[in-house]
Amino acid sequence: MQNKYLLEISVESDDAAMAAERGGADRIEICRDSKVGGVTPAGILMMGTRANVQLPIFAMIRPRAGDFVYSDEEFAAMKKSVKHAKQFQLDGVVLGILTADFRVDVARTQELVALAAPAPVTFHRAFDECVDLRKSLEGVIKTGATRLLTSGGKQTAPEALETIAELVRIAGERLTVMPGSGIHAGNIREAAQKTGAREFHAGLSSVIASPVDNLAAYEAEVRKLAGALRHCE
Repeated sequence: MQNKYLLEISVESDDAAMAAERGGADRIEICRDSKVGGVTPAGILMMGTRANVQLPIFAMIRPRAGDFVYSDEEFAAMKKSVKHAKQFQLDGVVLGILTADFRVDVARTQELVALAAPAPVTFHRAFDECVDLRKSLEGVIKTGATRLLTSGGKQTAPEALETIAELVRIAGERLTVMPGSGIHAGNIREAAQKTGAREFHAGLSSVIASPVDNLAAYEAEVRKLAGALRHCE
């Protein structure tokens, strides 16, 4: 296994994406309405970010806020959004679909994974609403997703480091388990040491409320986080 850690930063604007790139991020996730967990970004944001950022860019594919059980119309919208992400030359997509009984919707997710190919798919924190995280981990693996973003079933990842460590261990080489939510420079080292994860996701909303209103401060926070993670290597 390679030693290098990877830092993914979630943003809502191309300006924030560029600031994150300057600050030392390794990958960008773009979305809108992060206060509700993020939904699909507009095409103009996909295009603008791709034009201005050299890093790999993943797009959130989520048609609305709320639960992760989608109607046929919403599922059709997700498929269209996956096609748009590929059209705009993004490097991957981030999505999650559950059944009404809070299990991974393997069949529908497999369809989106196939549609996104060869771009990789991250199954997002819809996973944290599942009734049994260990069984649901196997469901995510069956979908063909290459990565799982999770806070271990808690509101923030630092609250569930033991659970995330177990998910990392069970997944092994079959799936990359990426802790996210509540990660910042002050706790990333503990998260890396206790979980064994190699990739980490952060939006930094817990330390800076509005990146677009203070890009310099945001860039500085990303740099602090990236630096703290590098010291774990």
